[in-house]
Amino acid sequence: MAKVLYSVTMSVDGFITGPDGDMQWMRPYLGPNPEVDELLPQIGSILVGRRSHDGDDPHKGDAGEGHAFGGGWDGPQFVVTHRPPATPEAGVTYVDDFAKALALAKEAAGDKYVNVIGANIAKQCIEAGELDEVFLLYAPVMLGDGTRLFDHPGGRIVRLARRSVTETPLSTSLWFTVES
Repeated sequence: MAKVLYSVTMSVDGFITGPDGDMQWMRPYLGPNPEVDELLPQIGSILVGRRSHDGDDPHKGDAGEGHAFGGGWDGPQFVVTHRPPATPEAGVTYVDDFAKALALAKEAAGDKYVNVIGANIAKQCIEAGELDEVFLLYAPVMLGDGTRLFDHPGGRIVRLARRSVTETPLSTSLWFTVES
């Protein structure tokens, strides 16, 4: 059965995008990471929000631009949106209901991970009790503004158990299991 994984790169001050969805800040931290290389073949599908799917690509100008993980992964993607495009993208299914999109992504993933991209979709997974793990690439930079990793007005405690910590020259990887 598929597990749901939120994998994300975050600044030291807790942002996953800069102001106005800027993702170019990530470029210096996208270098080799053995843990990411091991993860990619374990991803069976991607569940992503429309803003993240259509947003600023950290691989802008590179050969992998517009492809998941800079072209390092290929497979079924499920975009949660109430605004499907007039011309759908090959390999992408646009779904207007979160629960239905998650069920389709889990089915497509089989016994691999459903990789969640986007803070809003991750938050919906948490609220539905469906998030199993968090893989966080912690980049040594502060952005000062942008999209937070997890934002819940009034607060919400989500307990995590650390599975691993891995240092690379460009970032620190933290892997957690969601406990609550």
